Amino acid sequence: MTSTAVAVTGVGLLTPAGIGSRDTFDAMCSGRSTAEVDPDLKGASVDISCAVPDFRAPELIGRRRTHRMDRFTQLAVVAAREAVDDAGLSTGEWLPERVGAVFGTATSSMETLAVETGHYLDGRPDRISPMSLTRSLPSAPLTEVTLDLGIRGPSLALSTACAAGNQALALGADLLRSGACDIVVAGGSENPRTLPCALLLDKLRALSRRHDLPECASRPFDADRDGLVIGEGAGVLVLERLDHARARGAAPRALLAGHGSTSDAHHYVAPDPEGHGAEAAMRAALTNAGLGPADIDHVNAHATATPAGDLAEARALRRLFPDGAPPVTAPKSVIGHSLGAAGAVESALTVLTLQHQRIPPTANLDMLDPAIDLDVVHGRPRDVRMRAALSNSFAFGGHNTVLVFTTA
Repeated sequence: MTSTAVAVTGVGLLTPAGIGSRDTFDAMCSGRSTAEVDPDLKGASVDISCAVPDFRAPELIGRRRTHRMDRFTQLAVVAAREAVDDAGLSTGEWLPERVGAVFGTATSSMETLAVETGHYLDGRPDRISPMSLTRSLPSAPLTEVTLDLGIRGPSLALSTACAAGNQALALGADLLRSGACDIVVAGGSENPRTLPCALLLDKLRALSRRHDLPECASRPFDADRDGLVIGEGAGVLVLERLDHARARGAAPRALLAGHGSTSDAHHYVAPDPEGHGAEAAMRAALTNAGLGPADIDHVNAHATATPAGDLAEARALRRLFPDGAPPVTAPKSVIGHSLGAAGAVESALTVLTLQHQRIPPTANLDMLDPAIDLDVVHGRPRDVRMRAALSNSFAFGGHNTVLVFTTA
């Protein structure tokens, strides 16, 4: 263990694979895509998505509070509660001034903006809700989580596209290392299942066009991949200083041993074709963790199923691991791409993978792209002895953030 490691003592997940970390991980190990035709996207050029099943926010949060939150905030609050409960923490027992919160998102909430702008365009500005602004801010999930849990320490909201969730976790670790906090509740949430988001992503030619077989649409690393499938979700980790966790008798699920962030400075949307920024972020994360490539036993890939993105990541991994990369998995094949939440969701899955010593399979990998020389787990879960793993997040704008997790 390095001096920079922090403990992951709690995990909270709401994904299209299930509500809660246990249901999500079990479904991930089945290797079946959750993509379906989405009635909320009726009229969009691409109308498929991955949705959290049977999510009843009024029952979980209360009808009055639910009314003031958009869905991406509701998901965050429920995931944060699970993470804190999983960590064995009680909000009445911790020192609230020593607890921080960091949350990431990408699109904020196009849900409210679409509805309220519609009222204006229909000539009914009087119908615009006075809560529209507060509901749609990128900081809305952060605000509601701090209110819900009574957190009074540092609170920070990030919006760096699809790297936001991992960057929130990295910043949370830094708050602990700096001594500013004893505990940090960190993660990301997103609901891209809105008409504006679907339409705009399709204009960028980022979405899969497999309308007829939605369950086969998200195909990371496959030779026949043609784009991502949007998915909603929230992932939250409770991070603690290791001495603090030990003092209260908590058993860490894993350690967040290091992180690294870089910028491509290449294009506002497209990745660097050679993945140099991604490679640099992985190397920086390893250095921060005091580890080398030979210490890594598993990679949770960003792998969105876009032709350019998957190839760039594969090239970066081959350079990092010249003798062959360790087993790789691509969760977006099952749960879609939750944009700003993806990093936090997939980091939570990486923690569970290390804890269970089981790598969930990649769905829809029928034929590995001949240009991609990786050992991609598919077909069934793979039980592997693992001590350390990478969780990759690469975003529009060239934002790259990689986390290193190790067994506790």
